[in-house]
Amino acid sequence: MQEADKKELFNRMIREAESICILGHVGPDGDCAGSTLGTLAYIGTMSEALGMKKEVQVYLEEFSAKFSYLPGYDGVSHDPDTGKHYDLCIVCDCADEARLGKFSRYLLSAKTSFCADHHATNGGFADAFEIRPHASSTCEVLWDLFDEAYLSRDLALCIYTGLVHDTGVFRYSCTSSHTMQIAGRCMDFDIPFGDIVDDSFFAMNYNQKLALGRALSEMQSYLGGRLIVSWIDAGTMKLYGVTNKDMDGIIDQLRTTRGALCAAFMYQTQNRQYKVSLRSNSDHLDVSRIAQAFGGGGHIKAAGCFMSASPSQNVEKLIAELEKQLGTA
Repeated sequence: MQEADKKELFNRMIREAESICILGHVGPDGDCAGSTLGTLAYIGTMSEALGMKKEVQVYLEEFSAKFSYLPGYDGVSHDPDTGKHYDLCIVCDCADEARLGKFSRYLLSAKTSFCADHHATNGGFADAFEIRPHASSTCEVLWDLFDEAYLSRDLALCIYTGLVHDTGVFRYSCTSSHTMQIAGRCMDFDIPFGDIVDDSFFAMNYNQKLALGRALSEMQSYLGGRLIVSWIDAGTMKLYGVTNKDMDGIIDQLRTTRGALCAAFMYQTQNRQYKVSLRSNSDHLDVSRIAQAFGGGGHIKAAGCFMSASPSQNVEKLIAELEKQLGTA
């Protein structure tokens, strides 16, 4: 189906549905928050313009309060309602059904569904979908699906946030001239673009800074400096008063170590289980392949997974997968 046809289908599905739920992946990040809440804003503007009444609800796990400036943040439901069914389920920024977590029931029970995503591993699990692996973000994919007539400042706030977070403030190789054009159009709506970057991407509270300092002071180098690794266990997280939602930003500090091809950061989520974030600094090193080896996924230069062993054992496994790509096994 051509891009114009996908756009028409997406908007027709929204117009025809009386009740709509919007879902994203577990552990929502900036692109997930921006794409789901951006879709909510878009549907609201469309409904008002066309004089339609719709029931629309976003379902996501709890996510960082640094995104509380996004329109619709306070209305997100963090718990499923087993009795609810929707005409349309819109899935944003999620590569497969399993990554919807406890909200997958809404996809399964909806009359129809649409998925917008940019993960290369997405096989197209919804009734209709637009998957563009070369797009910078799901927010970029959605922007191209939205009708110009229903763009708004609330929408621009959300879309710009997603662009900023999945491009590392427009530094990653996934950033294209089209990405920058969309960012410019968002800026035309007089959004506080500088504050969005500072407050949602770079800013950390005091405890987060302490945890970052600990991770940096204890980082380790492997494979002649090509791999940089650090981790924080549950005891250290408790000591510094931080949670899973406070771990954003640490991996990017590790990634910028001079000479590193790959960076990995692990934090403990439960006994002997660690959430692993991976970043690549090379076009020839695909960290999504490493993540997939452990049941995770992501993109060529940014991916993640869960690993169930001690940090040192996890590092050994990561090195083995890394060496397969480097040809040094």
